[in-house]
Amino acid sequence: MHKILRNILVGLFALAATSVNALAADPENTLVIELKTGNVVVEMLPNLAPTHVARIKELARKGFYDGIVFHRVISGFMAQTGDPTGTGTSGSGQKLNAEFSREPYVRGTVGMARSGQINSADSQFFIMFRRTPSLDGKYTVWGQVIQGMEHVDGIKKGAPGSGKVDNPDKMISVKVLADIQ
Repeated sequence: MHKILRNILVGLFALAATSVNALAADPENTLVIELKTGNVVVEMLPNLAPTHVARIKELARKGFYDGIVFHRVISGFMAQTGDPTGTGTSGSGQKLNAEFSREPYVRGTVGMARSGQINSADSQFFIMFRRTPSLDGKYTVWGQVIQGMEHVDGIKKGAPGSGKVDNPDKMISVKVLADIQ
């Protein structure tokens, strides 16, 4: 019995160490989004979208995202945030040129929201609940959730169709891991 318990504990410690190492792999390109239920850790992908990643880091470092709500959340599709007004009609005031890639939109993919104009992304982004091939190559992929997807799953869902959320959940804080270590 003692040997079994020891093996279980060794395994748990190894798992915890692996998780910490995954976070520390590239702290400058790791984003930590604090939600009321826990942290969501996003690996940013500057190899796919260098301008978008640089802008997300700049906004996070300014505290821009702290307290911003998930204004549009569609069950089985995605959770969208990043609008300081909480309406889905605003941003930081700096448009970004699209950086499309062949990276597929899968569960946990983080992409930039935009209007019908291709080069209209600003500060709004969304996190995917599931694979959605119709978005592939049409929206900039800049990150992938590597930890805490269960917290994204728990974000309050919006109305069927529009995804508009009454009394929405918010991002308590958004930080670049390198700044909080």
